[in-house]
Amino acid sequence: MGESSMNLVESATRNNKMEEVEREEEQEQEMDPESNNPLHQTLIKRNRTLSSNPLALVGEKVSYIESLDYEINENDLFKHGWRSRSRVEALQYIFLKWLLASLVGFLTGIIATLINLAVENIAGYKFLAVLQYINGERYLTGFLYFAGVNFVLTFVAAILCVCFAPTAAGPGIPEIKAYLNGVDTPNMFGATTLIVKIIGSIGAVSAGLDLGKEGPLVHIGSCIASLLGQGGPDNYRIKWRWLRYFNNDCDRRDLITCGASSGVCAAFRSPVGGVLFALEEVATWWRSALLWRTFFCTAVVVVVLRAFIEICNSGKCGLFGAGGLIMFDVSNVTVRYHVMDILPVVVIGIIGGLLGSLYNHLLHKVLRLYNLINQKGKVHKVLLSLAVVLFTSACQYGLPFLAKCTPCDSSLRDAESVCPTNGRSGNFKQFNCPPGQYNDLATLLLTTNDDAVRNIFSTNTPHEYQPSSLIIFFVLYCILGLITFGIAVPTGLFLPIILMGSAYGRLLGMFMGPHTKIDQGLFAVLGAASLMAGSMRMTVSLCVIFLELTSNLLLLPITMIVLLIAKTVGDCFNPSIYEIILHLKGLPFMDANPESWMRNLTVGELVDVKPAVISLQGVEKVAKIVDVLKNTTHNGFPVMDDGVVPPVGQANGATELHGLILRAHLIQALKKKFFLKERRRTEEWEVRQKFTWVELAEREGKIEEVAITREEMEMFVDLHPLTNTTPFTVLESISVAKAMILFRQVGLRHLLVVPKYQASGVSPVVGILTRQDLLAYNILTVFPHLAKSKSRQKRN
Repeated sequence: MGESSMNLVESATRNNKMEEVEREEEQEQEMDPESNNPLHQTLIKRNRTLSSNPLALVGEKVSYIESLDYEINENDLFKHGWRSRSRVEALQYIFLKWLLASLVGFLTGIIATLINLAVENIAGYKFLAVLQYINGERYLTGFLYFAGVNFVLTFVAAILCVCFAPTAAGPGIPEIKAYLNGVDTPNMFGATTLIVKIIGSIGAVSAGLDLGKEGPLVHIGSCIASLLGQGGPDNYRIKWRWLRYFNNDCDRRDLITCGASSGVCAAFRSPVGGVLFALEEVATWWRSALLWRTFFCTAVVVVVLRAFIEICNSGKCGLFGAGGLIMFDVSNVTVRYHVMDILPVVVIGIIGGLLGSLYNHLLHKVLRLYNLINQKGKVHKVLLSLAVVLFTSACQYGLPFLAKCTPCDSSLRDAESVCPTNGRSGNFKQFNCPPGQYNDLATLLLTTNDDAVRNIFSTNTPHEYQPSSLIIFFVLYCILGLITFGIAVPTGLFLPIILMGSAYGRLLGMFMGPHTKIDQGLFAVLGAASLMAGSMRMTVSLCVIFLELTSNLLLLPITMIVLLIAKTVGDCFNPSIYEIILHLKGLPFMDANPESWMRNLTVGELVDVKPAVISLQGVEKVAKIVDVLKNTTHNGFPVMDDGVVPPVGQANGATELHGLILRAHLIQALKKKFFLKERRRTEEWEVRQKFTWVELAEREGKIEEVAITREEMEMFVDLHPLTNTTPFTVLESISVAKAMILFRQVGLRHLLVVPKYQASGVSPVVGILTRQDLLAYNILTVFPHLAKSKSRQKRN
């Protein structure tokens, strides 16, 4: 485990090595003036063979990473199954898609409600007991009880994540982004991961850690979608005929997209925001039919949440009541602003972009440090989590003693928000203050994170918080946000960033109070939006989420301005937080926009620095297939036929590219003993006796599990019926930038490179490009000269 983790740390320092190579080249050029002459420079400099590192950190385990088969495999079996499908079967397939989408939304809404109920009641009764100890001036007993409960809750969450489901730790959103981008992330969507994620989220959020349940809910929704699509856990799958139609990567991708959008909807009660989050942040491939299904899925989530909220408002859910969901309803608040109010709005956006990029930079450093700690073993992971919760508990309990007591406003004594409020959620915690006064810092720290958001977002309360209390709260949650994310519990980034942003937003509202008509609570909303855009770099989905949270269309213009400015400022310094995590984990995520220097490099030049392509004959010997599978790790092989007479041209024979066959299909042919005693083509009925097109979607099995006798080694396999006859191909003269755009937009796993010139004796395939071959850092290791041109473009 330690050695594998060190490999990940080395891959994370790849950029530093490239900078050292660049500096060495600049020093050499300074020593040799002739080298600066562009006539003496080669266009491309390469120094080694293009290789890939298929290892990545998934959860807390270094795993072998493969790509997914999103492309439709159009072989003979698929074409026959598509032609023979009746209208009833097609309607069943469509109906089942919508049924699964509704089940994903329903189950996600149920689980989100149960998580909220558990968190509000566990944390609520904990705070009630602590406040009773404080009112009785038993301060040490109160702290021991508070820290002890938080310690036990975090210990349970950390033990479950470390020992049973390491992939349940963290938010899970980066891995979901990678999966929807085409990267298989092992053990991310299993039943054990789902159960640990639910229990761990309840424990970690109830313990008062600076994290939210929004990221885990996205992962939970994706796990539900994956399990429904494949018929349950791996060991207990339901072999229902209808479900077998969904046993492929393409349909599973669509269901997981629905699950991710339903998770965001369950977290914020924002159906349109959930759809746009999936579209803007996690999904790589999109179409109109998927838009309708995700929207339907989030609508089901909202209906479920609304039903449970109605039940809980009647007092049947313990301490849940109006809490449990981040809901800031300002539909009754009059939002007033003028042209001069644009200035503080712009200032909030700039501050959010600067602080968001700084937060990303510091969190990157902390996560690299945590990797070094976590590689020492499971005990260190648990101890790190427990140390963080003890520090958090000490700060949350001790810092309110530094705040001054504030007299209650006489107008609030008989209002619904009684001052002070000690029994349930409210803005005025008495803490250690005399009757008729409250501790403003305790209302933010000694409460659940959701209630803290509601309290700091409160409107028409200009004198509720002291500037010193907001400064303490902001600094504390900046520190807690950095040290909490990365421990071995389910964590979410949304809520910590909302709390930090709302604190400095309300502070700015205090200072700008005499010069603006915008309420301090609305300043807090704008501050939270700006920091989220500055860190996560989302705009459209965040705007709709905050719009649905506030239920006030008048906030739309200034929210849009804040988000656009914050994202623009943040992009000037570093990538989004999820891109940083993807890079740290080593997941081969393919960006939407290729690097500019990729247009100066052709795919033919990439193929030249790769090992020679391994091809198979249309009717191949079993021994050759076994040898290829055992001695290579490739997942796709071109299938060719020699001596084919072309329909036009000279009839002296040519080499035909029949298509591409996958490793999984070769293993299926060997397992089913699809052998021939002589070299010949099979009939259609012979193939259908052995295979169905649904079976070919499965990716189970390894070559080591297949037993082949010596006699069978001399037999033959007809690969024509199993070969994808419509693979995507590009000319060797096409630029890497164009190839990367095609690869990402279509969702490919293999891209065949064909020669620019066709001639007798020339192979119809020059090479094969995969995801790893098109990643920027892999290309720069072979062509370091391009890294120098990249740095020049940045300086210019």
